[in-house]
Amino acid sequence: MTDASADKRAAFSSRMTDILNLSALGTAMCLGYRAGLFEALDDLAEPARCAEVARAAGLAERPVREWLAVMVCGGVVELSESPQGEDLFLLPREHADFLTLRAGSDNIGVYTQELPLLTRCALDEVQQGMATGAGVPYDRYPPFQDWMGQVAATKHRQVLVDVFLPSVADGEMVRRLTRGVRVLDVGCSEGLVSLLMAAAFPRSEFLGIDISEASVALARAEAVRLGLINARFEVCDAASLGVDSDCAGHIGRFDYITAFDSVHDQTRPLEVLRGARAVLAEGGMFSMVDIKAETPLAGNVGHPMGAFLYTVSLMHCMQVGLVDGGAGLGTMWGRQKALDMLEEAGFDAVEVCEIPTDAFNTHYLCR
Repeated sequence: MTDASADKRAAFSSRMTDILNLSALGTAMCLGYRAGLFEALDDLAEPARCAEVARAAGLAERPVREWLAVMVCGGVVELSESPQGEDLFLLPREHADFLTLRAGSDNIGVYTQELPLLTRCALDEVQQGMATGAGVPYDRYPPFQDWMGQVAATKHRQVLVDVFLPSVADGEMVRRLTRGVRVLDVGCSEGLVSLLMAAAFPRSEFLGIDISEASVALARAEAVRLGLINARFEVCDAASLGVDSDCAGHIGRFDYITAFDSVHDQTRPLEVLRGARAVLAEGGMFSMVDIKAETPLAGNVGHPMGAFLYTVSLMHCMQVGLVDGGAGLGTMWGRQKALDMLEEAGFDAVEVCEIPTDAFNTHYLCR
């Protein structure tokens, strides 16, 4: 064995140790986040005994002690000692800034739940799909879908009306929405985007479409509860918008169309984009928001969350996109492919925009 080979073996052995430690740390952080331990430590705001941490979180002391040991060894929580020789635990405020609800859009801790949830939902099916390429249907992911809905809801409530929409075409879209336009949200899920915009812009009319009857039913009920007569929801496959079908025939044309992180999950994404182009009114705009990435793998080697996002794709986004012989774009389909597909769909003016407060998504503004 050459010296270079020995060095390479030693380096990878060390790397594997890091991988095992970090994957274990991620699992423990998921448990702590779900149990409210980061919130409890943040509220304590000073070094505390394990019993105090457990009491603040409403949990049993013994498992909390084991969890705190993981956090100390993982460099998340700091360990010190009281004058009586007891272990004291502190979550530094600088760490809590990324792990708690008060962090808002900087809250990365919430995503420690993502891979454990995906593993719980579909590990065996994904394993089988490695051989067949058949994909995994949406109905295998209810717990993950519920969690994603909660995360998206929190994000949209924080930024949609006050941050994102004012950034669209330098405020032009807000001016149009204020005057009154027709808006379509593609892949609306439980309708939050349309509901938030309908409440903020009462002169505009909003339609959300989704293939899930259950999600559309919830969206309709929420619109009634909120008294929003300018928001409605329909069960519709967005890939049918561009053809002569019941879905396309009666909904008309729209001055603004939105698709938030929904295109890369579609089995027929090009047809979805063609459909959006077909129902976009003259002079209208289409906002497609999707993961910020490059299409060539080499362009994502330095992505700060590249391995994480490719794994999310492997476990979910690519899988649902492969069902019924679908395209299987995946989470990291990237800027180049997105621009090519938008052009093929008929959008001849596409602006790639940064999104204020959102470092991980790109806004493709199409006219």
